[in-house]
Amino acid sequence: MIPNTPLVELRCLLLDIGEPVWTTGPTSAALLGFDGYVLRRPFHLLVPRNRHLSRASVRLHRTDRMDPIDQCEIDGIRATSAVRTLVELARVVGPDELAVCLDSALRDGLVSEDLVHRRVAALRASGRHGLPALLDVLVGNETTRAGPSWLEREYLRLIASAGLPRPETQVVLTRAGDRLVRVDCYFPGTRVVVELLGYRFHRTKAQITSDAGRTNALLRDGYLPYQFTYDQVTASPAEVVATTAGALELD
Repeated sequence: MIPNTPLVELRCLLLDIGEPVWTTGPTSAALLGFDGYVLRRPFHLLVPRNRHLSRASVRLHRTDRMDPIDQCEIDGIRATSAVRTLVELARVVGPDELAVCLDSALRDGLVSEDLVHRRVAALRASGRHGLPALLDVLVGNETTRAGPSWLEREYLRLIASAGLPRPETQVVLTRAGDRLVRVDCYFPGTRVVVELLGYRFHRTKAQITSDAGRTNALLRDGYLPYQFTYDQVTASPAEVVATTAGALELD
């Protein structure tokens, strides 16, 4: 006799519901092996919005769109991909728990930072909840270690692919009052400076004043500062490359 384990219950439930259906949220997290998650009821399932059904001990979620990249199969069970699972968890768990999930997914090779950034950028157009929280955790992971951020690395990749010269990064160029002005990218032999603004670029009054001082100091010393936002780099890379190329040609 087959023991009535949570996995057996889940398989029977999925057979009863019939396709299309995917596990999602905590259920997918357990199947994917995210740290801290075990398979248990209530099961979280995702179905197309036009499917009208209900089951006991089930949390049903609905979606208008399920791209192939957001799906995977685990031991014959259709599930949301690791990235999509992180996005769904970000809607309901706190930052500490989400950070543990992200760390375990990165450690086990289920996702990469590049994949998470690209998928989040693609999903942002739909206004999906949870994306800002996931990006906060992702950026927090980046700031705890040395080296350029993903946004900086992506900008460098874009211009390298276009055959443009590689800039120096995190270079101190001048002073604004008693503060050093360190820029994200500087193209040696030119006056072109590029600053990369994170996805949540919001400036307080003090930051606006500080940024104006930085920009004025750069202009005063003959530099040409350009700024690109997270959205521009992820959603309009051709425009970013073209603007950079144009700046270098004009200088």
